[in-house]
Amino acid sequence: MRADLHSHSTASDGTDAPAEVMRRAAAAGLDVIALTDHDTVAGHREAVGALPAGLTLLPGMELSCRLEGHSVHLLAYLFDPANERLAGEMAEIRESRLFRARAMVSKLAALGAPVTWDQVSEVAAGGVVGRPHIARALVDAGVVPTVADAFTPEWIGPGGRAHVARYALDPVRAVRLVHGAGGVSVLAHPRGSARGWRTPDEVIEELAGAGLKGIEVCHPQHDDRERAALSELAGRLGLVATGGSDDHGELTGYRLGTEVAPDGAYERLIEHATGAAPVTAD
Repeated sequence: MRADLHSHSTASDGTDAPAEVMRRAAAAGLDVIALTDHDTVAGHREAVGALPAGLTLLPGMELSCRLEGHSVHLLAYLFDPANERLAGEMAEIRESRLFRARAMVSKLAALGAPVTWDQVSEVAAGGVVGRPHIARALVDAGVVPTVADAFTPEWIGPGGRAHVARYALDPVRAVRLVHGAGGVSVLAHPRGSARGWRTPDEVIEELAGAGLKGIEVCHPQHDDRERAALSELAGRLGLVATGGSDDHGELTGYRLGTEVAPDGAYERLIEHATGAAPVTAD
């Protein structure tokens, strides 16, 4: 069972439509692909309609959280998207993303960067707007040579000249919201923060006590030492050690299937869920 439990589409900040993500997942030899766009399930319907024969879709999302000023991401699977409490928080996060993006574009204009809101909206193409869309607009405008160059203090990196903070959930509350919606939650890339922040073990222990079901161990930003330590921690806390490519299409070099969950992880996760079910093409 080859299961990539972390991927993104144009429903958020990936570069490929959900249908294309499904096609690439099958081409990569995957049995299971989780579509986990940021704070939205908008891509799920298209993904289901495009599932190649034999491929299973694990419906999910990557939920935005913040702890003591640090970004924490929570992968949520098989929750009921109609759950009022969780859906309300998702809507508030998306609204905050929109407000933040507009404010960042205004800051960029004040700095002399020729990027407009219309340009960013065109890049986002109806998806949940995120900093990668602004970064791509900066590249298109010739302000920076690559997307990575936009994520610096010079521009839109954390604490940067055009950076703006946004609303995000406390991770313990987020875990409980997902559980309350019948879903299961996994802490995403706890040792792979873009800012170099490592989620402390004691925080992971607290999340486990709140109902966290797994830790993303196999991730492109985790080296062998970090994977070994996270695997040991998962075993000690009774959590499922999972994995995924965190593919964003062109932005990450089309890496679907380059990281997969350890054997048995997918089965252990779905046995805890009651809010929704995986979808397999006939």
